Amino acid sequence: MSRKKKGHHEEHENLERWLITYADLITLLLGLFVVLYSMSQIDLNKYQQWISAFSQLFGGGGVLSGGKGLLVTPAPQRSGSEAQASTYQTSSTQQKLEVQINAILSTNIQSRKIIVTTSPEGLTIHLLERLLFESGSAELKPEAKAVLDTIAEILKLLPNKIKIEGHTDDRPIRSARFPSNWHLSVARALNTAYYLMSKGVNPEKISIAGYSEYRPIAPNNSEENRAKNRRVDIVIVSTQSGILSKISN
Repeated sequence: MSRKKKGHHEEHENLERWLITYADLITLLLGLFVVLYSMSQIDLNKYQQWISAFSQLFGGGGVLSGGKGLLVTPAPQRSGSEAQASTYQTSSTQQKLEVQINAILSTNIQSRKIIVTTSPEGLTIHLLERLLFESGSAELKPEAKAVLDTIAEILKLLPNKIKIEGHTDDRPIRSARFPSNWHLSVARALNTAYYLMSKGVNPEKISIAGYSEYRPIAPNNSEENRAKNRRVDIVIVSTQSGILSKISN
């Protein structure tokens, strides 16, 4: 009879072990479902705010262009008040970048070799001819390279697209190398862009254009105004969402 009781006791122990294993499995499954549920409950508003803030500091496009800028994420439909807040944020950020660039390039701005302006398109650094080139030439001066070195360090920190635009005044040029102002404006933009790329600015962000005398920033009615129109513009283009990224706090 003692043997029967012993056998009954062994069967009870096996049953308890099975229940423990089953309970552990249920606990693990419950934990898995809790994790999956929490992952599915994303606050889209906070997510968009996080992406926007991160993009302003490090990225672009809409705004991280995926390893090559910032990944463009479709912007959700916003109410009128939200759109106004976004516009205010854009203006504020763009002003901060303008202040920073003005401080960095202050010496050349004060000597009237550089002009910094902003527009809905973005922020533009106007590099005047007397800083960059000799008259009728597209070869960069040593002084110009020193300034472009500084600008390159700024551009490398930004995710934004960069437009390099060449401009001339309305006086025609006809030389063996440059048959027209079109040729000269394109050559100057191209040489400026190549130099920036040689200093580490991502070529995928850069586009080049020459506008000859057809986009003046001042009337061609005086030597001073003509000098303003003979320039290369570096345009830091606002992102699609309207956020112009900062280089620092």
